[in-house]
Amino acid sequence: MMCRMDVPETVRRMDLNLLLPLNALLEHRHVTRAAEAAGTGQPAMSASLARLRRLFGDPLLVRNGRVHELTPLAQALVEPVHAALASIGQLLATTPHFDPGTDERTFTVVASDYVTLILLRPLLERLYNDAPRVAVNVIPVDPAAQVELERAQVDLVIMPDALASPALSRFPHLELFTDRYVAAVWNQHREVGETLDRDQLTKLRYVRYNATSGGPAFIDVQLAELGIQPNVALSTLSFTLVPWLLPGTSLLAFVHERLVTSTPVRRELRVLEPPVPLRPVVETMYWHPVFHNDPAHHWLRECVLTLAANL
Repeated sequence: MMCRMDVPETVRRMDLNLLLPLNALLEHRHVTRAAEAAGTGQPAMSASLARLRRLFGDPLLVRNGRVHELTPLAQALVEPVHAALASIGQLLATTPHFDPGTDERTFTVVASDYVTLILLRPLLERLYNDAPRVAVNVIPVDPAAQVELERAQVDLVIMPDALASPALSRFPHLELFTDRYVAAVWNQHREVGETLDRDQLTKLRYVRYNATSGGPAFIDVQLAELGIQPNVALSTLSFTLVPWLLPGTSLLAFVHERLVTSTPVRRELRVLEPPVPLRPVVETMYWHPVFHNDPAHHWLRECVLTLAANL
């Protein structure tokens, strides 16, 4: 027996065609720019704004000098509107089943270059064999990642759980795999033997990874907690580039063990145990609840979990 859902009177009164103009107005805070973004004319957007003002009993946009600002009510509408549009998009994309061999789908995954190399590259091999019409769009971890996930604009975010914000941790998530940090130098480094001591961590020339998220890398967070201030000689935005920077130099770096093991320059490196206790990296997969029961998304998550278990 089909359950009956009572539609609230406020929903009955609203023209759902106003959702897109409302979203454009909230994002651009300008009638002309909102019209351009929505692909409509300025008179039509002005008419939509007038209807929305009557619907909510609020001006929504108010002029402040030469710019427009959102009213408190309009500010409160931003995230619910994003969520509503994401839900509608997911509703239209959902099918009762997913056949990876024939169905077409593009997934957007937020991940570092390290995760892309270690985990997602094997995923591409599986897609080539089992899902030829499925594509993956990988974008870097940055400050916008959490907002994009909250708006269901990305399918997965893969990042260390230690760096996840409390808000991100409230989303459905699963641990994928664990890695640990090891120290690495050129195998002909004149100042480093078979072991490292703590004092060398502040004296040797250090390679720092500058996280695209805007905050410090997890390794640098730990070094700071230990009261260690490295002698930074080089900074890079790429995890995977770090091992390649060491041969022929006096540089020291902390790298993920899986990464340094798989790199072609491994034979030119001396890999050492850290002289201080370091917590491992726990790479974790996060997704929006709106995708939880989508067959295609479930298939993707299972693929990623299986590959992570086989690392």
